[in-house]
Amino acid sequence: MAALLDGKALAARVRAGLAQRVATLGFRPGLVVVRVGEDPASGVYVRNKDRAAQEAGFASRTLHLPAATTEAELLFTIAALNADGAVDGILVQLPLPPHIATEKAIGAVDPAKDVDGFHPLNAGRLASGLPGLVPCTPRGVMHLLAESGARLRGARALVLGRSQIVGRPMAQLLLGADCTVTIAHSRTDDLGAECRRADILVAAVGRAEMVKGGWIKPGAVVIDVGINRRADGTLCGDVAFGEAQHAAAITPVPGGVGPMTIACLLENTLDAAIARRGGA
Repeated sequence: MAALLDGKALAARVRAGLAQRVATLGFRPGLVVVRVGEDPASGVYVRNKDRAAQEAGFASRTLHLPAATTEAELLFTIAALNADGAVDGILVQLPLPPHIATEKAIGAVDPAKDVDGFHPLNAGRLASGLPGLVPCTPRGVMHLLAESGARLRGARALVLGRSQIVGRPMAQLLLGADCTVTIAHSRTDDLGAECRRADILVAAVGRAEMVKGGWIKPGAVVIDVGINRRADGTLCGDVAFGEAQHAAAITPVPGGVGPMTIACLLENTLDAAIARRGGA
C-alpha cells in the first residue's frame, strides 16, 4: 500500500514556519495578486492565496480588474506595482482574457518581485543553475519529495509534461538534485515504457488518469500535479490513483500538490522581501 503524501498537512507546517519567521521581522512582506476578469477557478485560487497570506502575517491584497481591462492598462498597473516599495511580490493570476498577451504581462513584472517565477530572467537563472525565484508548483513538489524520504541523487526521474509553468522548471530542479532526468509528454513514443523506468514520476500533463497502474514501477514515488474534473463533477489527477498502490508513496488529488503551491508562493514572497532589503 502506497504511503500517502499529505500536501495539505505539509503546507500547514510550511505556512506555520513562515508565520514564525515573519513575526521576527520588522516588516510585513507585501504580496499583490492581480486578477483580470471573472474566471471562476481564478476566484477560488485567489481567495485561498489571500487567506493563507493573511494568516501567515503577510500584507496581502488583490487588485481585481474588469475583464474589459486593456493590455496597456494592465501593463500600467504592473509598472506601478513594480515601483511601489511596499510591494515585495507580484502575481498576475492566469488565465488572462484572450485580448491580453500573457507573455507581455509576465515579462512586465520586475524579476525581483516575480513570485510566480515565470519571468524569462528567472527561468534563465534556473536553467543556468543560478539562484532566483522558482515556480511555486515545482518548488512544492521538491518539498513533497523531501517529505517522502526518496533518494534523489542518482535516481531516475521522469517529468511527464513540458510546460513552462511545471514541466520544464521541474526537470531543472530535479537535475539540480542530481537526478537522471527524462522529460516525456503526450506524444512520446511508448510513454508507458518511459514511466516504468522511473524511480520518481512527476505527472503534469493535464489528462485525467492518463498514467495507469501498469505504467508505475513498484516502489516508485509518484507526484500527481494534474487536477481534472470528471463528468460527474469529481476531481482526479493525471494518475489512476486506485491502480497505483504498489508505489512507495503518492500524492492524492485534491490535497497533494495544490496546497503546497500556495505555501511556496508565500516562501517566494518572503525570499523576495528579504532579498530586496539586502538579506535583512
